Amino acid sequence: MINVAIDGPAGAGKSTIARAAAKELGFIYVDTGALYRAVGVYCLRKGIVTTDADAIGSVLNEINVELKFIDGVQHVYLNGDDVSTEIRLPEASMAASNVSAIPSVRAFLFDLQRDIAAKNNCIMDGRDIGTVVLPNAQVKIFLTADPEERAMRRFKELEEKGSTVTYQEVLDDLKVRDYNDSHRKIAPLKPADDSVVINTTGNTLEESINMIVETIKEKM
Repeated sequence: MINVAIDGPAGAGKSTIARAAAKELGFIYVDTGALYRAVGVYCLRKGIVTTDADAIGSVLNEINVELKFIDGVQHVYLNGDDVSTEIRLPEASMAASNVSAIPSVRAFLFDLQRDIAAKNNCIMDGRDIGTVVLPNAQVKIFLTADPEERAMRRFKELEEKGSTVTYQEVLDDLKVRDYNDSHRKIAPLKPADDSVVINTTGNTLEESINMIVETIKEKM
């Protein structure tokens, strides 16, 4: 199987770009951030503080997260409930950042991610795919962009969905997530030693997708 690992900070466009590249190459796209978001949503629903490692660890056996591909589109199911829209809300983003720093949560989702990669040609994106989850991936890419541009992309995305969040709030949240993701003790966000670093600042979406597809083809 051919595995492509794409890592990078929040709002770098990983999901959109990886999904488009996977479609063009005929691979399955796996958004690992969606898995952490689903765990975060479960905790929010239960009223559990998403930084409380002990409390979250005690309910992991109640959580069943599944990825289903319907007409080529990834859907995320939490205990049988399609939460594909709910996990994209701002509060779910911060919850995901918090729970992803908890070792028991990472261990809980680790086997699921590796099992998918073992059975499919896939592009998997996240924060530690190339460094931890798929260290033997044939292609590793670290995708990034300036914080202000990443925040504007996310702000426009939320605005289109009817959110009333402000650009400054999105930028502030993104900076907090950047710090948390890169400073956590377990699997911090960083480029793998053998990854290709691609900065998409100033690119159109099509330009970024083409850069990723060409990089994958060259490596393959």
